[in-house]
Amino acid sequence: MKKINNYFNKGISFILDSDYRFRVLAFLGFFDHCSDEKYLKRMFRSVFNYDLDLNNPKTFSEKLQWLKLYDRNPLYTMLVDKCAVKKWVAEKLGQEYVVPNLGMWNSPDEIEFDKLPNQFVLKCNHNSGLGMCICKDKSKLDVQKVKQALGNGLKQNYYLTNREWPYKNVARKIIAEEFLSDGKNQDLADYKFFCFGGIPHYCQVITDRNSVEKVDFFDMNWQHQPFTGLTKPFPHADKMPKIPSCFEKMKQACHVLAKDIPFVRVDFYEVNGKMYFGEMTFFPASGLGKFTPDKWNETIGDKLKLPSK
Repeated sequence: MKKINNYFNKGISFILDSDYRFRVLAFLGFFDHCSDEKYLKRMFRSVFNYDLDLNNPKTFSEKLQWLKLYDRNPLYTMLVDKCAVKKWVAEKLGQEYVVPNLGMWNSPDEIEFDKLPNQFVLKCNHNSGLGMCICKDKSKLDVQKVKQALGNGLKQNYYLTNREWPYKNVARKIIAEEFLSDGKNQDLADYKFFCFGGIPHYCQVITDRNSVEKVDFFDMNWQHQPFTGLTKPFPHADKMPKIPSCFEKMKQACHVLAKDIPFVRVDFYEVNGKMYFGEMTFFPASGLGKFTPDKWNETIGDKLKLPSK
């Protein structure tokens, strides 16, 4: 009954709420033909209930839409490619900070599962999440289900989702990585550094991903910040996250990797005191997420200095 009521409520929203209807139809590809600017203005309006101001953007969300349209450095395409970026990071920081690859393929049918270890991660190199498989016990793996999910991931045109143009020309692959573990059978914390003009200002710490996800922000002195976000108002961790032993090294790496970039989020993991690079993200939550309290959208936006067109 609960599921039926949920579908009914969604149907009513689709009929009565033009913003909700737009987001549903956009997800289904009905507006793929729209120009990036027209699409982003309509999507922004549907999420925030006010018009996107590209002439005088003030909030973090507005400025990320501006960057999608006007900051098109070709380097960014390599940096969002989860395979190609590893070579770049190894050259900048050192190979020891890169999660080793176990294989790379053009289609799910090429994967030789019998040659993979008991634990591994499979994902597409050109998107964010769709098709990902985190395998902790290969004996329990549904191979056909994994192949189907990866096939769907390869088909996704991630650029069209919210016009994050760096993904548009990434050559699509499937990669397998080593599974990172601290040996305690716990989910690793994500350390996501918000870097403005090559300087890290905030570290977003995500914990308990596989239960009730928690989000906490810290400044560069590891002082807890009074906001959360972005995709929803996540609760803070029940127990305050401790500063990682590699925190200073992570900060230094951000200065190297984010140099000369107006904004980028640089992600790391720490495993038994060792730092590993995760990924680089130019548009967290595609610039359509919300900080809680909302005033932080403008406060953080003040730190983002836009380049000239």
